[in-house]
Amino acid sequence: MSTQHSRSAARLMISPSVILLLAWMIIPLSLTLYFSFLRYNLLMPGANPFVGFENYTYFLTDPAFFTALTNTLLLVGGVLVITIIGGVLLALLLDQPMWGQGIVRILVIAPFFVMPTVSALVWKNMFMNPVNGLFAYMAKAVGLQPFDFLAVAPLASIIVIVSWQWLPFATLILLTAMQSLDSERLEAAEMDGAGPFARFFYMVVPHLSRAITVVILIQTIFLLSIFAEILVTTNGGPGNASTNLTYLVYAQSLLQFDVGGGSAGGVVAIILANIVAIFLMRMIGKNLDA
Repeated sequence: MSTQHSRSAARLMISPSVILLLAWMIIPLSLTLYFSFLRYNLLMPGANPFVGFENYTYFLTDPAFFTALTNTLLLVGGVLVITIIGGVLLALLLDQPMWGQGIVRILVIAPFFVMPTVSALVWKNMFMNPVNGLFAYMAKAVGLQPFDFLAVAPLASIIVIVSWQWLPFATLILLTAMQSLDSERLEAAEMDGAGPFARFFYMVVPHLSRAITVVILIQTIFLLSIFAEILVTTNGGPGNASTNLTYLVYAQSLLQFDVGGGSAGGVVAIILANIVAIFLMRMIGKNLDA
């Protein structure tokens, strides 16, 4: 069989999967676009007039949109800073020979496999509860007033919860990259008089730059759609203090029954996410080519 026939047979065999995947993505996206141009309210079934870009205008001029956009950027940025710095430090620690190294690595990676809803419930009720939580108990033990994290600092609390979930992922990627660093180069640098900080900043960090870029790319794509942690802990409150774009679209569609406005918000969120993804892809491409 010729090469051309082999390629044709391969395309024919994978075409059902490709068609199913495209339908899986295109049909919901098409319906979202369609509803975004209608005044579609679940409280008024049957009355769905075409309103053009009115839903987009309403969503983009809503004061809650700018608050949600700012919260989204703060959430993504805060989690990235914590997970990258913490991931590098944990990778350095786990790269050292120690007793029970395999068990320690499993324990460090374990939070990544906990469902977001479960981890949010655990943090809300067992750690951050101002009455019965562990942090409240520790504050009372030293004579301090318990701090209501989710009421006073809701966005920062969610950043901590999400960072706890994503820290193992960053650690795993960075540890894998760190283990590929030639130990002989580090030993040679040490023999030449380079201290631990010099070796870290001039040898380890440049070696981890590509892995850090990959972590930033993958985590950002997922962090833009954080939802379960907000729903379980704060419901976007107090007010809009912890509302991100994903939760704002949910509130518009299912809490206010405005499917048209929520669909417009979803399209806006998709566009913004794709802009960020394209920017990150170009950044990672330049980093990998360097």
